Amino acid sequence: MAIKGLLLYLLSGFSVAILSALLINKNNAMNHNSTLFHSPYLSTADKVWPALGLNWRIVSATVIGFLGSAFGTVGGVGGGGIFVPMLTLIVGFDAKSAAALSKCMIMAASASSVWYNLRVPHPTKEVPIIDYDLALFFQPMLMLGITVGVALSVVFPYWLITVLIIILFLGTSSRSFYKGVEMWKAETILKKELTRQQENLVNSRGELQIDAEYVPLVPKEEKSKLQILSFNLRWKRLSVLATVWVLFTLIQIIKNDLVACSTLYWFLFCLQFPVAFLVFGYEATKLYKEHKKRMSTGNTEAICEASIQWSPFNIAFCALCGILGGIVGGLLGSGGGFILGPLLVEIGVIPQVASATATFVMMFSSSLSVVEFYLLKRFPIPFALYLMGVSVLAGFWGQYFVRKLVTILKRASLIVFILSSVIFASALIMGVIGIGTSIRMIQNHEFMGFFDFCSSQ
Repeated sequence: MAIKGLLLYLLSGFSVAILSALLINKNNAMNHNSTLFHSPYLSTADKVWPALGLNWRIVSATVIGFLGSAFGTVGGVGGGGIFVPMLTLIVGFDAKSAAALSKCMIMAASASSVWYNLRVPHPTKEVPIIDYDLALFFQPMLMLGITVGVALSVVFPYWLITVLIIILFLGTSSRSFYKGVEMWKAETILKKELTRQQENLVNSRGELQIDAEYVPLVPKEEKSKLQILSFNLRWKRLSVLATVWVLFTLIQIIKNDLVACSTLYWFLFCLQFPVAFLVFGYEATKLYKEHKKRMSTGNTEAICEASIQWSPFNIAFCALCGILGGIVGGLLGSGGGFILGPLLVEIGVIPQVASATATFVMMFSSSLSVVEFYLLKRFPIPFALYLMGVSVLAGFWGQYFVRKLVTILKRASLIVFILSSVIFASALIMGVIGIGTSIRMIQNHEFMGFFDFCSSQ
C-alpha cells in the first residue's frame, strides 16, 4: 500500500510538472528564437575553473565534500545533490563542470567504499555482502537511464528539472524515513527480547544457569581479511558487469565524436537499449524462474537479499525504478543512488547489504560518466584529483565509523536514517538554489520551455 501511494504521488506530481512545462512551451513558442540560447545556466562553451589554492572556499569545499562523501556512500546515495551546489556556489565552477566533478567525487567515494565492503563479512549469512544478483539486475537499467537523463538534461528547462527533483527527493526521503522508523521499532523489540533471554540465564542469586543454554566449546573460526575479500569476490559476475560497462563506455566515446542527430548517432544511441535489456532480461528471467520453482516446492527462502516475490509486476517495477534512478543521475550529475538506495531497502534488503550493493553499482555508473567527461575535457585534472582524494578518505572513514556505530548500538536502521537525511538535505539545497535561479531567469525573461535537442548539442 505504501509503495502504491508513493507511485501515485510521483506520477501525479510528474504529470502536473510536465503538463505545466508543455503549456509554458506553447505560450513562449513565439519568443523561442530570440531567447533560447541566452541562458547562462545552459551554456556549454563558457568554462569557469577557479584556481586550486589554499583559501576559505577550498577549505569549505573540503569539509562539505568529506562529510557528503562519507554519509552519502554509507546511505548508498552518492551525494551528488550536495556536491553540485557546493562546487557552483562555494568554489565557483560553472554548472557543467560542477556536474562532472561531482561524478568524479562519487566514483572515488564509491570505489573506496566498495574496497572497504569487500573486506567485511555479511552480518547474518555466509554469503557475500554485495548482492551480485541485484547488481546485475539493476546496473544495465541504471546505466541506460543515465544516458537518457543526459539527453533529457539538454531538452528539459532548468525549472522543470528542479521541480521534478524536489518531488522525487521529498517522496523517497519521506518513505525511507518511515522505513527507518519501522526498522527502529523492530530492533527495539528484538533488543528487549534478547535482554529478557539473558536475564533468564541468571537465577535470583546472580548465578549462571549452566544448563539453560548449550554453548559449543569449539569457537567459531574467524576469517582473515584476505579470506573475506576472496569470498566476497565473484569473478564471473564481475566480468559480466565489466563487460556491460565497457560496451556502454565504447558507445559513449564513439557517439561523442559524431554529428548530433545524425543517422549513426541515433543508431548508437538506440543500440544501448538492446544491450541493457539483454543483460537485464537474462537476470530477470533467472530470478523469476528460480522464484517460481521455489514456490512450487514450498521453499520460502529468498533467492537473493531482497525479500519480495519476483513476479512480473515486481520485476517491471524494479526495472522502471532503475531507469528512473539513472535518469535522475543524468539530470543531476549524481550516480543514481537517490533511487537505488531507498529501493533496495524497500524491497527487503538489510541496510548493510543495501549500502554495499548500491555503492558497488554506483561505482560502475559514475565511472562511465567520468570517462565521458574526461574525453570532453569537462573538468580540471588537478582539482578532480584533489576532490577524489578527499572522497576516497571520506568513503573509508564513513564506512568504518557508521558500521562501528551500528555494531555497538545494534541498530542497522541508522544507515536508513542517514540515507533519508542525505536525500532530504539534497532536496532542500537543490530546491532553494533551483527556485532562486528560476526566479532570476523569469525576471530576465529567459525562455522557460523545452529546448531542441539537436540544436542544443
